Amino acid sequence: MEMNASLLIPVLLGWIAGLFVNYTSDVLPVARRFSQPACPHCQTPFSWTDYLTLRACRSCGKGRSLRTWLVQILAVASFAYFWLSPSETLGFTLGAIVLIYFGIITVIDLEHRLILHPTSLAGAALGLIVGTFIYSEKYSLLSSVGQSLLGGLIGFGIMFALYQLGTLVARYRTRRMQAAGQADDEEEALGGGDVYLLGVLGLMLGWKYIDEALIVGIVLGGLVSLLLVISFLLRRRYSSSEALMTFIPYGPCFIVGAYLILF
Repeated sequence: MEMNASLLIPVLLGWIAGLFVNYTSDVLPVARRFSQPACPHCQTPFSWTDYLTLRACRSCGKGRSLRTWLVQILAVASFAYFWLSPSETLGFTLGAIVLIYFGIITVIDLEHRLILHPTSLAGAALGLIVGTFIYSEKYSLLSSVGQSLLGGLIGFGIMFALYQLGTLVARYRTRRMQAAGQADDEEEALGGGDVYLLGVLGLMLGWKYIDEALIVGIVLGGLVSLLLVISFLLRRRYSSSEALMTFIPYGPCFIVGAYLILF
């Protein structure tokens, strides 16, 4: 009975965390700042009471999205799990903050293919704190900061090199689209936000582990791409042109790599 009562704490914290992830995912891609949330269907601003209680829009009657409910459920489940089995590396509190950050990055990148500068700046501060905390168990404070900063530099540098390679792919794709009489949609194989994200993850993991997160992210991204190709084949729609037209958000793939290491 006592354990059941104590679970109310992570359940409540998880619900609040889910609301924050949903709120930032709703407003930051639109306004680039914290602002009044609005209905995505009719753009009518929500009252804070309606928004926080997940009510349908009073103007158009549209209910909240499936993503909203999934985030709430996953946040509560994650907080309850890590309350009972906290991360040996981060503990519950710092681990919960990292989970919230990962959730925001994942939702926004999946829905908008964006990794925003405000989230990158906040992530850099969080990453330095996390990296310093992890390495402080074995090193002095100054050395721990150095381990974190070196990881950030390596993560940023490797991803910047891949980003430059991606620009060559994007240019080739543009020429193919123009040859087919299509307008350039200015898509990038890898976005600049992915470069900043790897810098953030490098700060969190330090130089010893950022390569592992990068490898997991690349492999996972490759598997997702393979599944897309298979889906095209099953629908008999596959062509080399269609493969070049399709880019996937890589941010969540790298998040998974970092998650596996940290948790």
